[in-house]
Amino acid sequence: MARKKRAVPGINSSSTADIAFMLLIFFLITTSMDTDRGLARRLPPPPENKEQENNDIIVKERNVLQVKLNKDDQLMVAGEWGDIKQLREKAKEFIANPNDDPNLPEKHMKNLPLFGNVMITEKHVISVQNDVGTSYDAYLQVQNELVAAYNELRNELAQSQFGKPLAECSEAEKDAITQYYPQKISEAEPKKYGGK
Repeated sequence: MARKKRAVPGINSSSTADIAFMLLIFFLITTSMDTDRGLARRLPPPPENKEQENNDIIVKERNVLQVKLNKDDQLMVAGEWGDIKQLREKAKEFIANPNDDPNLPEKHMKNLPLFGNVMITEKHVISVQNDVGTSYDAYLQVQNELVAAYNELRNELAQSQFGKPLAECSEAEKDAITQYYPQKISEAEPKKYGGK
């Protein structure tokens, strides 16, 4: 006797699109995405009156460290071409002025909590200016090196003064260290610079 072929029932695919849509939503919600992060900067407070707004702040040349990046991502620090690897050490020397060099920021006496009367370079400013064609990567590297210079100086001060790293210091100790080495990085408007 011949066997009769049986028909295979069709698969209902009407809910396939719904399932795919639900899976897509699930993975979009649960997946973490890389987000661009900005640079942490505290803006100065707005001027209290019109007179203060119009007054120009005069900064002595020795208190300013000029850091410039050209369109080819070449770095100039204090008028000399340099390498990104040298920037951190140059910035640390500029900020601390350990030997009271007359070409580096002027030091003055200040009474700080937990430190007493100390000589600090409170009036220093690091001015960063880049070309409009500077790559974002080079710009971030410069910013990271400058912030790292401040962090290293603060950590060294915490170790010498309190015998522990900055991360383990109390809020009062951290505040005193921040007053000792205030972070002063100025962003100048981008310009067009030539190459070497």
